[in-house]
Amino acid sequence: MISTNKLFQNIDYLNYLEDFITENRKAGFIEVLKNRTKHFTIVTEDLFQLHNTSAVMRSCEVFGLQDLHVIEENMGKTIDKEIAMGAEKWVDIHRHNSSQNCIDHLRSKGYQIVATTPHADSSLLENFDISKPAALFFGTERSGLSDEIINQADSYIKIPMVGFTESLNISVSAAIVIQDITTRLRNSEIEWKLTAEELLEKRIDWARKTIKDIDNITDRFIQLQGL
Repeated sequence: MISTNKLFQNIDYLNYLEDFITENRKAGFIEVLKNRTKHFTIVTEDLFQLHNTSAVMRSCEVFGLQDLHVIEENMGKTIDKEIAMGAEKWVDIHRHNSSQNCIDHLRSKGYQIVATTPHADSSLLENFDISKPAALFFGTERSGLSDEIINQADSYIKIPMVGFTESLNISVSAAIVIQDITTRLRNSEIEWKLTAEELLEKRIDWARKTIKDIDNITDRFIQLQGL
């Protein structure tokens, strides 16, 4: 029997699945994936308000970030689908039970740890170096990022503000940051696009999420292939 991982890397499986979706949907997947990236990823740490995590996920989807990491050390939540507007189908959500586990995981993947904070050493968003893969951490609505993340961050960034309040909702902050860095990334010569393997994996994943009765259809493919 073929393993699930191997199946999800199988071009024949993709071709088989795409017979069950429209040409417009197939073309739409290909077009959207042209602008997807894992060069940056977003991390939220123990957000109190459920709708904020959902809104951040929606911003990731809209601006082309494929991965969102959610730290749920103290607050376990599910996605608010009304606010996410379907983004939960197209963004990969990675859940972590502690901030340290998340930091360690992202470092192992080659990401630098970037804290969004009005920290004294923070550089303005416009000066942020986009050349290196980075995980950008956003903290709770009440107290910001934990000391655990602040103390281990490789760099700090902040959004320039000129009003009296000098504070933004977490979902608004994330949207501003994501829009800025992804726009600059696409206008750069940095290799930011998904690899051929990642593209295949997502095309299969998205096709599976689109097709009704996908389990029976997959079983039929396995039987036809004699796997």
